Amino acid sequence: MTEPASVFTSVSGTFHRAVDERFLDAALQGSRSAGRYSPPDVPTLYLSSSEEGVAAAMVAHTDADSPQRRTLAFQVEAERIVDLRDAVALARLGVDLADAVAPWKPDVEAGRRPSSWAVRESLEAAGAHGLIDPSRTAPGLWHLTLFRWNDDGGPRVRLVEAGT
Repeated sequence: MTEPASVFTSVSGTFHRAVDERFLDAALQGSRSAGRYSPPDVPTLYLSSSEEGVAAAMVAHTDADSPQRRTLAFQVEAERIVDLRDAVALARLGVDLADAVAPWKPDVEAGRRPSSWAVRESLEAAGAHGLIDPSRTAPGLWHLTLFRWNDDGGPRVRLVEAGT
């Protein structure tokens, strides 16, 4: 799966994403608001490797005012992905995992740039198309964050199932 002496890996398969029901038609456009790896004006597609991963991720993004969401399934073919669980790759890239997993919402709310945004910028500068992010709320689960998709040379993503 990983190229020898490379910091990148490839991923292929079905991934899942919870989408506000009002925006189902825009599910492939990516996040509309600030996220762990994205300022609000930077397109980013957050996916989970399982429906359980979606549920774990939504714990941090759901409150009494949250809109109804539907979980959708997507087929993904992606190369040039950095796996944040790979300490050797992170060392080669000069990325500190602590910067990726540090709380980001308080920084955004205070008008500061979270350290995780700098992680994304470093990975993109190295040629990454996205990253594998281990779940912080459910160890063993993981998410796929794409910085680009469905463009020339980028990962391919297509909706395969409307979900629940």
